[in-house]
Amino acid sequence: MGPPDAANAMNKKISVVINTCNAELHLAKVLESVKEFDEIVVCDMESSDSTADIARNYGCKVVIFPKGEHKICEPARDFAIHLSTNEWVFVVDADEVVPATLKNYLYDLIENRHFDDALAISRINTFWGRRIKGSADYQLRFFKKSNAFWPPVIHARPQVNCAVKNAPATPQLSLIHLDDPTVAQRMAKINVYTDYEIPKRINKKYGYAMMILRPLWFFVRDYFFGKGYRNGRRGIVRAYMASIYQMVLLSKLTEAQFGYKDSDA
Repeated sequence: MGPPDAANAMNKKISVVINTCNAELHLAKVLESVKEFDEIVVCDMESSDSTADIARNYGCKVVIFPKGEHKICEPARDFAIHLSTNEWVFVVDADEVVPATLKNYLYDLIENRHFDDALAISRINTFWGRRIKGSADYQLRFFKKSNAFWPPVIHARPQVNCAVKNAPATPQLSLIHLDDPTVAQRMAKINVYTDYEIPKRINKKYGYAMMILRPLWFFVRDYFFGKGYRNGRRGIVRAYMASIYQMVLLSKLTEAQFGYKDSDA
């Protein structure tokens, strides 16, 4: 073990971890926003586009996680965070931009010797090329790698052995999520993500009432409680998408549980 001063210096450094799979669309913009962090680890799931080349051009540490039969990124995330050089890890998606003010905030936090927690960071979503107004979308992304484990379940939140605090939900301290610019891309994601959710929910039963009410509730939650109404027609469309996700998920789940039989036609 090195001298105390060297160890203390290492504890003040941050590694950015980004998981990718054919992520060339926004990657350069994302890497430009994080290039001043101490280290950038890009964990690629065997992309067939220029993702890895873009990462190498930015001087990132590029590691490969064999895609194989994996259909979700969570196993690769757990793999990647433990390959970082530094103890403090900041997980960023390949379509999220980090404001300089957020970077400075994270470094100020770890300069404080009393901060030893994990941090959930608010995220500003975009749709049709514009920012969405609404309630904060918090993501647990900043923690010590020795305290963390990312479960291999779609949309799982990392498990951390410490307290979790929320960063202020201000535009200056929020991730900017470059979300789907078109309805077609959102629908394509709905189709993919609902497929991935079926194994997780295969033993869960939804009755007739739930199959009607759940999609309706997600529309209401997104549009009214999530303040989607502040976004005009874009807010209505996004709420529709939230409802459609649940409709598709429940339909696929019913199909998987009961199967299709010619005699039922």
